[in-house]
Amino acid sequence: MYISGVQTVLPEHRYGQEEITEAFAQLTSADEELLTRFHLATGVTGRHLALPLDDYAKLDSFDRANEAYVEVALDLGERAIAGALEKAGSSPDKVDLLVFCSSTGLATPSLDARLAQRAGLRTDVKRVPVFGLGCAAGAAGLARLHDYLRGWPGHTALLVCVELCSLTVQRDDVSIANLIASGLFGDGAAAVVATGRGRGREVVATRSKLYPDTQHLMGWDVGGHGFRIMLDAGLPAFVDRVLADDIRAFLADYGLTTAQVGTWICHPGGPKVIEGIVAALELPAEALEVTWRSLREHGNLSSVSVLHVLQQTRGRPNQPAVLLALGPGFSAELLLMHW
Repeated sequence: MYISGVQTVLPEHRYGQEEITEAFAQLTSADEELLTRFHLATGVTGRHLALPLDDYAKLDSFDRANEAYVEVALDLGERAIAGALEKAGSSPDKVDLLVFCSSTGLATPSLDARLAQRAGLRTDVKRVPVFGLGCAAGAAGLARLHDYLRGWPGHTALLVCVELCSLTVQRDDVSIANLIASGLFGDGAAAVVATGRGRGREVVATRSKLYPDTQHLMGWDVGGHGFRIMLDAGLPAFVDRVLADDIRAFLADYGLTTAQVGTWICHPGGPKVIEGIVAALELPAEALEVTWRSLREHGNLSSVSVLHVLQQTRGRPNQPAVLLALGPGFSAELLLMHW
């Protein structure tokens, strides 16, 4: 599979972390000193949000939050598709498969059906809407495009990820998980155009890893309140314990070691997770510089983040690259690429 176009689109409403912290403190009964400490610890300096800050006080129900999700997601998704197609030198009528990933809102018909029409895709486009993969969905979506294009190498496939994490934040939840999430996650969309034949960034292999009995580490508690985050304090330690060996085993199957990988495209899950990956794989400090920058400037965009890092990464020609993301399940998605 060859990636011919990647486009990230962020909402126009951007705020510094201090502004967001102050606004969230006013919406909740959280201790402002504790909230500030958690927000500073994320390393995030600013984020793009789906709505103006003042509008979040009006989201007093899941209905209103989800209505905003549908409206903003369609706008960002449509713009991301147009940008990716333009970069790929392609057109909407060339798209044979549309994979749509999102875990921060709900709609039936699924948003891919509406995006297909708004973007001008053919009426016979194959659609695969995916919900619930969370932060892993950007990497998993690329992997599923790769699977499809191995069977249909003459086709063009399109991946769209949209996440509006700010619309899920719970105003009445003062748990540590929610306080951290309110300072970590941002909003955005990304689209990727890929073909089975071409030149440039090539995906040559993928691997999925699902870890048994780890559902508690990350996910949503879904109810009348909407999406309440589950984020276990033991997540970074678990990643430290298992991920490096799985990455090494994946590379070894293709005759490679971590030292031979020239480029790392990593989802910015949070400072502790990033630091753990660098330490466990014994990577040079600068190996995940683009990941750190994405986290610092935009926060964790869930499934969109790894695609944003991919767009910003200038790989080393003729050297292997690894793209990876982690998500609910608990799960990992790994891709081996060549530039």
